[in-house]
Amino acid sequence: MSDLAEHASVEFGRLPEPVEPYLSYWSVTAEQRCWPLRHDAGVVTIGRSSATDVCIDWDPQVSRVHAIVERVGGVWTLIDGGLSRNGTYVNGTRLSSRVRLHDRDKIGIGATVLTFCAPPQTAVDDTMVGDALPANVRLTDQQRSVLVALCRPYKEGRPYASPASNQRIADELFLSIDAVKTHLRTLFHKFGIEDLPQNQKRARLVEFALQFGLV
Repeated sequence: MSDLAEHASVEFGRLPEPVEPYLSYWSVTAEQRCWPLRHDAGVVTIGRSSATDVCIDWDPQVSRVHAIVERVGGVWTLIDGGLSRNGTYVNGTRLSSRVRLHDRDKIGIGATVLTFCAPPQTAVDDTMVGDALPANVRLTDQQRSVLVALCRPYKEGRPYASPASNQRIADELFLSIDAVKTHLRTLFHKFGIEDLPQNQKRARLVEFALQFGLV
């Protein structure tokens, strides 16, 4: 059993408010079950199978592995990816691609409705102010195109997405590899992340793009 499952094994009853985002289910008798989404969890599976992290074994309309909640670029996202037979819904709309979860979003899994809850200290605001977004971030059309291409795997709803490679970006935009590298270096500088380790820069850039609605 995973650490997440151990945390979620507390039976129905009102639970203390977690300090991290969590999924919540309320029974008809107003009793609560809570599954914390810890920072280091990464990928969290939802389904009827006992092997899933969020096990909904009381609902026969839930597939064995129904959907995946994944932390991408510092925000929690939800994807079905064709795993379920009956589909997955967010606030009444059937999922067709990966979506970012917001505080109090209602997730329909079979006949069960889970609520995504993000406490204030962990919720990411769509309109961040102050010094959260570097003041010099004004993108040219070409830089924005490179940023969109970099984030493309996440927009395509892949369950285990990673930033697009330089070659893929070059192929999509009909640019040379050197041109892609130049645009990325400029973006790293504009977002103030040029001093990060090389293997972290691209993921951090995707995080900024998703957080601030730049793609």
